[in-house]
Amino acid sequence: MGSADANKLRFCIDRGGTFTDVYAQIPGQPDGRVLKLLSVDPSNYDDAPVEGIRRILEEFTGQKISRRLKLPTDKIEWIRMGTTVATNALLERKGESIALCVTRGFRNLLQIGNQARPNIFDLTVSKPSNLYEEVIEVDERVELIHDSEDSTSASLVKGVSGEMVKVVKPLDLETLKPLLKGLLEKGISCLAVVLMHSYTYPQHEIAVERLAASMGFKHVSLSSALTPMVRAVPRGLTASVDAYLTPVIKDYLSGFMSKFDEGLGKVNVLFMQSDGGLAPESRFSGHKAVLSGPAGGVVGYSQTLFGLETEKPLIGFDMGGTSTDVSRYAGTYEQVLETQIAGAIIQAPQLDINTVAAGGGSKLKFQFGAFRVGPESVGAHPGPVCYRKGGELAVTDANLVLGYVIPDYFPSIFGPNEDQPLDIEETRKEFENLAEQINSYRKSQDPSAKDMTVEDIALGFVNVANETMCRPIRQLTEMKGHETKDHALACFGGAGPQHACAIARSLGMKEVLIHRFCGILSAYGMGLADVVEEAQEPYSAVYSLDSVQEASHREAALLNQVKQKLQEQGFKDENIKTETYLNLRYEGTDTSIMVKKRKGGECKYDLDFVELFQQEYGFKLLNRNILVNDVRVRGVGVTNILKPLALESVSCSPRVEGNYKVYFENGWQETPLYKLENLGYGNVMDGPAIIMNGNSTVIVEPKCKAMITKYGNIKIEIESASSTLKVVEKVANVVQLSIFNHRFMGIAEQMGRTLQRTSISTNIKERLDFSCALFGPGGGLVANAPHVPVHLGAMSSTVRWQLNYWGENLNEGDVLVTNHPCAGGSHLPDITVITPVFDNGMLVFFVASRGHHAEIGGITPGSMPPFSKSIWEEGAAIKAFKLVEKGIFQEEGITKLLCFPYDDLAQKIPGTRRLQDNLSDLRAQVAANQRGITLIKELIEQYGLETVQAYMTYVQLNAEEAVREMLKSVAARVLSQSARSGDKSSVIIEEEDYMDDGSIIHLKLTIDSVKGEANFDFSGTSPEVYGNWNAPEAVTAAAVIYCLRCLVDVDIPLNQGCLAPVKIYIPPGSFLSPSDKAAVVGGNVLTSQRITDVVLTAFQACACSQGCMNNLTFGDDTFGYYETIGGGSGAGPSWDGTSGVQCHMTNTRMTDPEIFEQRYPVLLHKFALRENSGGVGYHRGGNGLVREIEFKRPVVVSILSERRVHAPRGLKGGKDGSRGANYLITKDKRRVYLGGKNTVEVQSGEILQILTPGGGGWGSPL
Repeated sequence: MGSADANKLRFCIDRGGTFTDVYAQIPGQPDGRVLKLLSVDPSNYDDAPVEGIRRILEEFTGQKISRRLKLPTDKIEWIRMGTTVATNALLERKGESIALCVTRGFRNLLQIGNQARPNIFDLTVSKPSNLYEEVIEVDERVELIHDSEDSTSASLVKGVSGEMVKVVKPLDLETLKPLLKGLLEKGISCLAVVLMHSYTYPQHEIAVERLAASMGFKHVSLSSALTPMVRAVPRGLTASVDAYLTPVIKDYLSGFMSKFDEGLGKVNVLFMQSDGGLAPESRFSGHKAVLSGPAGGVVGYSQTLFGLETEKPLIGFDMGGTSTDVSRYAGTYEQVLETQIAGAIIQAPQLDINTVAAGGGSKLKFQFGAFRVGPESVGAHPGPVCYRKGGELAVTDANLVLGYVIPDYFPSIFGPNEDQPLDIEETRKEFENLAEQINSYRKSQDPSAKDMTVEDIALGFVNVANETMCRPIRQLTEMKGHETKDHALACFGGAGPQHACAIARSLGMKEVLIHRFCGILSAYGMGLADVVEEAQEPYSAVYSLDSVQEASHREAALLNQVKQKLQEQGFKDENIKTETYLNLRYEGTDTSIMVKKRKGGECKYDLDFVELFQQEYGFKLLNRNILVNDVRVRGVGVTNILKPLALESVSCSPRVEGNYKVYFENGWQETPLYKLENLGYGNVMDGPAIIMNGNSTVIVEPKCKAMITKYGNIKIEIESASSTLKVVEKVANVVQLSIFNHRFMGIAEQMGRTLQRTSISTNIKERLDFSCALFGPGGGLVANAPHVPVHLGAMSSTVRWQLNYWGENLNEGDVLVTNHPCAGGSHLPDITVITPVFDNGMLVFFVASRGHHAEIGGITPGSMPPFSKSIWEEGAAIKAFKLVEKGIFQEEGITKLLCFPYDDLAQKIPGTRRLQDNLSDLRAQVAANQRGITLIKELIEQYGLETVQAYMTYVQLNAEEAVREMLKSVAARVLSQSARSGDKSSVIIEEEDYMDDGSIIHLKLTIDSVKGEANFDFSGTSPEVYGNWNAPEAVTAAAVIYCLRCLVDVDIPLNQGCLAPVKIYIPPGSFLSPSDKAAVVGGNVLTSQRITDVVLTAFQACACSQGCMNNLTFGDDTFGYYETIGGGSGAGPSWDGTSGVQCHMTNTRMTDPEIFEQRYPVLLHKFALRENSGGVGYHRGGNGLVREIEFKRPVVVSILSERRVHAPRGLKGGKDGSRGANYLITKDKRRVYLGGKNTVEVQSGEILQILTPGGGGWGSPL
């Protein structure tokens, strides 16, 4: 490998969804040959890559090659290809028919996943469909044995990872045979297998594979072979993806290979994998193929630009028709071990490529006074308006109107005969129609508002599209601790170079690099990639000299494996490089990092891990063990195929091919057009300029400078953005309104990323039980990143309370902390950290973060006591305290508040049991707020304080308008369904529901159909209860704002404007407005769900969901564990409820079953859907869950749940969902009912069984 035959052709091919790109290296032609074909064109050819090779062979040999004949291979040295066959099959759900084989009790493991719903405001809870058609459960069970347990038993086995396992139930092959036979009879011959703990004990999976193969199954994917890592859900999903896609890929590849003559065996044919490495056909499988095409692009820009054209780290920006791929390169490929694509989690090494739903085909809309771009796409058919197929306006249309796309240089392939150019006239006409709508709206807001031209509107949409793409770029870089502005933008893809200057400027970058093959860079990248073989095995141990020595033994065996595989492919030892990694994490966390072995073989993994952890997360964990999870080896066969070609410098001026009018911020400008092929090294072009690079249009904006580099690429120097935007009209600029919506939300999201990065607790870092928000100087909510719904809008009252309390006594450098319900809090574990933001000594904003602390003191570990009757029994309650005063962290003061909360009480209540975790997470919250402050100050510096504060008000007015319109439409719908006559200006709806103790939540909802206003009157609600399901007023406000946002079917920002047309009245002294002494821990997690059900039922939006969070805590003096368990969501007018999912006011993640058993003294017998628990109806409610946990040592268990007495109600004739139930199965096999709320001391061997409620049905059953 690596040697070259100068007389033969080399092909690099990227088979994309729309186009297939071919780059061929041809003897005697240093520039190579570029070809672009439609990927699917059945009237002309069967397969685009084969057709591309055929056409170039014809050119090279001068001989006609019939499409009916096999292609000759005597002139081909190698073929390298990336393909979207796997990606498209996954997106379109057109893979193989497969079945899933799982351990008994885990039938629905992959369907449940982590319980979280993809979009918290989607009442339909749309989740991607399962890849498998059938499930079979296997009688087998392997149990992990902890160090504290008896490990001397003869039945114990040492697993691959070094962990001790006990085969509790051997695999029963006899009962499995008829199940497999039944699958074959149904026509299913592909199988995905995931058995509990197979990562360390794969023997049962291997036995299943042998049996299935002997019975005639054509493909079996074993989770233990594909990705031998702990965590059953991602491992099982990976096996499913592999079983689903591999047969499709094999069919395609065998079809491709069959088009060549018998000499193909001598041709080196390789395929691009998701990790940026190449593999031969025999090793190219489904789970490694999903990012095949995009990976080529990353290899392409990284190997040709970094180090050659710039020393800056690069952000890869690959903008296509429907989406944009964003990546980063700073000398090494950034890889992740897990990613989610088309709803499927894939656990395998792959390049860290983030896909944004914004591309040339993203739809343009004007809604509620703001410009919106995407996420919907017009697709290739019918495509944008300019494609002449009756499509809708898209980003490509805006670029055409502005002159960023030149029809003269775009293929004339449109119209009925596919021979017409892009349709500029129809595009302008559609924009003129939209202009009428936009200008009419602006005049209604301000009669003196100046009309926007078609060009203003098109440019506005392009600016909004750019900001949509900037948001994930900021997140990608800054969540890893890098400054975006320190990077250069490496831009490629069909549409990217049109947007490059604007995006770089918006991100503060000074440099853009556009490869000479930017339109086919993914194909070109195939020729720069190396052949990669990987091997990995689990190894579970505490990091020490002994474990490093054992890891080295494992490394040696794995190195032999990968070297042998590369040698079999013809690589000599001198062309083989290897890398070794240990997958390490801190004990008690789930955040692992693959740490590469140092050059020279020095084993300092621990020091490198601490350094990498601090770089990414901003802190070290002192006195905490480092754990080894896996040993991984990567073998690289270096190919040295394509080399960038240096050019001679030219002295002549660049040749102008023509002049075109292009519209920029300051209007139309006469702009020279250049062709890259006629430019040479050293040519410089001042902006504005257009450079045509094949079919790609490069727009060089005014005040930018483009130059041709030594390697024939385009480098653009960017001038900084103009600093301020003046508010010149009384109404918001509709373009800037959308951009500020993005910027404000981006600030809240980045605060959340920082908090997740820098926190240490499982609740915040892994379960994502936190929220971050931005507020105006009066405490009004500006933007709330949608993390946990029960926090939505609730922090505004917290900020206002603190503002009233501290008054003038707030200084720069102060940070406030509070968690008391009477001070706008929810329940005590949710601690809010608030930082005032000053500009030149004036208070201009607030930022705040709220996180669920796993321990805050109180009468039970975990601070979620089922039987608390007063607030002091629930832990430390802080009304107001300066956590940081004038820049100094007040550790002594906060420690006293947390550890000794109620010194004055006769009965001593324990303080926090995890002080160091509390302090670490509070520091993380301070850091998150500081990140928000930095971003706000950047915004003020860019636009000026007056403008930023004006748009803070405008975004609130925008949200208010959206809610008003929704309320008007709801009122109109209700009035049309009622037979009443007389006054139709208002609608009154009354609704109520019960807590399990009989307490009533009563709502009288009055909607003004003219003004679009609503009054939520909770008069008639029961008084404060002698229990802990009292809910502070902030919880009711959060429930109302959540419901309103769900009902507004538009992606509006969450801010104070949502509540502006709403009045909420809660009777003082009711259990929705309790005294400051009342226990409230259950109000946040239980009552909030009931309020939501009442409000959504009043709006007739959907049937009741499970109405509970099923809070489970257990532990002893040495550990504590907390989880919330999903259930069934309610059905609606056009959808069935979703089963086994977090509903409404929570969206926290569930711990993976294998991690659950690895870290805690438990055995999970069952985690599955509770069949037939959803209410029947025309649309059926979602099913609840069954969770059965056996405890392996004595612990205290607390359950805090609802809907055990009153069932979730159906609507419009739909039946109620099933009530939940909690049982303890004792050692003597008695099944004892625990009720909805209880604390029990369980013994070793006893089993807790939790049945969660189903959702209500909608409509009378047929």
